[in-house]
Amino acid sequence: MTEMARTAATEPEIPGGGQPVLDRLVALLDLEKIEENIFRGVSPAHSPVRVFGGQVAGQALVAAGRTVPEERRVHSLHAYFIRGGDPSVPIVYEVDRIRDGRSFTTRRVVAIQHGKAIFSLSASFQTDEPGIEHAEVMPEGVPAPETLPTLMERAEGYAIGAHARPRPIDLRYVNEPPWVTRETGERPARNQVWMRADGKLPDQQLLHVCVLTYASDMTLLDSVLARHGVYWDTDKVLGASLDHALWFHRPFRADEWFLYDSASPTASGARGLATGRFFAQDGTLIATVVQEGLLRVL
Repeated sequence: MTEMARTAATEPEIPGGGQPVLDRLVALLDLEKIEENIFRGVSPAHSPVRVFGGQVAGQALVAAGRTVPEERRVHSLHAYFIRGGDPSVPIVYEVDRIRDGRSFTTRRVVAIQHGKAIFSLSASFQTDEPGIEHAEVMPEGVPAPETLPTLMERAEGYAIGAHARPRPIDLRYVNEPPWVTRETGERPARNQVWMRADGKLPDQQLLHVCVLTYASDMTLLDSVLARHGVYWDTDKVLGASLDHALWFHRPFRADEWFLYDSASPTASGARGLATGRFFAQDGTLIATVVQEGLLRVL
């Protein structure tokens, strides 16, 4: 285990947020190489009952990326959450080098705990090349993130304990958060949140992609729950990510503001589908995400 990862797993929780908490995330993504194509990662010392889905997705992408030349950028990933991860033990990531082509590289990663697969990921990497371009534009009238209250300010006075712990990602809700709209009766069709890494990240393009992957599992299923006036900590909701797909369209920095604009086209069979778009603050479309989650409202 690297010194950074060991520190992230054993040090006590830091009050507040900012650079120290972000440094913990960077340490979690600094996997230990234990054999060719085999890596090991850990979870934070203070973790929920299950490993956060964004963490295992980000770590798996790190494992894949460390077997690929740096000049090839990840352009997509497709993942399945198979079992809930145990935060008390390390996660082993096994990388299968599926293909190394002239322009594209494909990797498959399986995350293992207690001898069983808990997560699988396929990722594709590509060399930079020119081509036709177009993109959807960012929604109009979105206020600047600096003018919006922090997550802790939004959560004040509400019984949502999950938001009381320090986070490596700074979140600023554009619309009213779902724990507010459940009380007001509003049923918004979209969920919009400004995000950025809460500090400065090293100039490593793979790391920025992995941090956005981590953040992409935050607030996405809120767009499903908000349409029905229920929320995780205030109602009896059992939920888990089932699968997750991300496409990275253009270079970006995860420590600069990006707008996460998400919506839910459908929910049925105790499952909810959510789609999201990431826009840089200048309006550039940088990534697209789709996720289906298990959602049982008791």
